[in-house]
Amino acid sequence: MNVDQFDFELPDSAIALRPARPRDSAKLLQVSGGALTDHVVRDLPSLLRAGDVLVLNDTKVLPAALRAVRPARAHGGGGDVTIGINLHDRVNERTWRAFVRPAKRLKDGDIIHLSDLLSAEVFDKREGGDVGLRFSRGGGALEAEIEALGHPPLPPYIARQRMPDNKDKTDYQTVYAKDKGSVAAPTAGLHFTPELLEKLKAKGIEIVSLTLHVGAGTFLPVKSETTDDHIMHSEWFTISDEAAHIVNQAKEEGRRVIAVGTTALRALESAAAQTKGVGHRLLPQSRDTDIFITPGYEFRIVDGLMTNFHLPRSTLFMLVSALAGTKVMQAAYAHALETGYRFYSYGDSSLLWKEGAS
Repeated sequence: MNVDQFDFELPDSAIALRPARPRDSAKLLQVSGGALTDHVVRDLPSLLRAGDVLVLNDTKVLPAALRAVRPARAHGGGGDVTIGINLHDRVNERTWRAFVRPAKRLKDGDIIHLSDLLSAEVFDKREGGDVGLRFSRGGGALEAEIEALGHPPLPPYIARQRMPDNKDKTDYQTVYAKDKGSVAAPTAGLHFTPELLEKLKAKGIEIVSLTLHVGAGTFLPVKSETTDDHIMHSEWFTISDEAAHIVNQAKEEGRRVIAVGTTALRALESAAAQTKGVGHRLLPQSRDTDIFITPGYEFRIVDGLMTNFHLPRSTLFMLVSALAGTKVMQAAYAHALETGYRFYSYGDSSLLWKEGAS
């Protein structure tokens, strides 16, 4: 499938640099069978029905954006160099892989200093600014230093326009975040407030959580010309026995399952299995997934998806096109741009129904 099919014009002015306040005042576009209706997120209880199951991703974002100094080399010329770091993959309790800038100023064996208490050795430098960092501390001591020194790893399209600040430490975290491990937020969930969650429960909507730790690969562009040539990044997820039971019971009873965010959807679809006589069931499990969902994919668990507005030519726009239809989503995004919806991580929301879902 040609990636050009998922392209559209997106002006910089449509990119949200700050979230809506309060969170549930963000706009929400419902897309159902080609019909588009405009709402706000706090309308969600009226758009769902009793018995629906809403699946949240309870991952918690690490403050993975850090700064360090590489001291001047004795014989290399030049002074100290400030290094920007974005942690993206924990190797063990002392070691991470990270994207660094400027990568050309680092080489294997360099020691960089993050604070008086924390330094790291650079090793296994790869293309694209991807390096290994072996920290001087490990375990809880390293986590405490990262928490004290780090900032939320804002997406590149926001970070290019402004620096992260203390507001982002709260803004770039869902109110139900619990299991620390992501280097990017499951942004569909940023719109929820405790009050909205209570109203959903009062409506009779069942709420269940899983965990998928979002990796930096979520921001990587699709560089290939066709979807067949794109290599999807992998992310770790876990689904409990209880969560699987609740979802399976809903499917058996003909009730709808709605994923909050593409991360929750990818976990649910990855954990689905064909079971003789009862159709697809959700299996409790913990593992990596590199599932790549494009138009033509047969959804096995998810009936609906709440998600923000995504990048042109991205795997996430391909995913929503698979769910609701490519032409439908092109029309929905055109409507969103014409009517002032805000895009990306801090932007507005959409509620998409699977083709044929009611």
